[in-house]
Amino acid sequence: MTTSYEIVVKPGWRFLFSHPAHLLSFGFGSGLARKAPGTFGTLVAFPMYWFLAPRLSNAVFILVLILAFAIGVWVCDLTGKALGVPDHGGMVWDEIVAFLLVLFFTPPGWEWSLLAFALFRFFDIVKPQPIRYFDSNWHGGLGVMFDDLLAAGYALLCMALIRSVLP
Repeated sequence: MTTSYEIVVKPGWRFLFSHPAHLLSFGFGSGLARKAPGTFGTLVAFPMYWFLAPRLSNAVFILVLILAFAIGVWVCDLTGKALGVPDHGGMVWDEIVAFLLVLFFTPPGWEWSLLAFALFRFFDIVKPQPIRYFDSNWHGGLGVMFDDLLAAGYALLCMALIRSVLP
């Protein structure tokens, strides 16, 4: 998350409802959490997944994720410009979309969901390479969305490795 910018607008509910892009990029308000907005945004993915997964085929779910990613590039870019901060910590649509992808590939069971959540948050916060590179060098909406996609990939890779060693 880039923090060397001056905030033009302090985000709040009035800001979120001033444009649909702001409401979406702030995860329907979850990004307004005073502490750990990324964690609260990630949590929003659970009810979204529980609602969508049983209603959509796998192919349609993946198409929805691709569309959500593309929309995220636009809304995060627009909101970042409005705030004067390209990757404001309250913009959590990137966490939501990336974690929806993780949940799509997560084996059934609350233990796997909890592990998926912990791994995704770990990689999103720690930002090992190349996540750190893209977080620092790619700006605008694509940069906001892409580093979380990489964190999702790391989380899924770890879960696949764990699953391969379990009986």
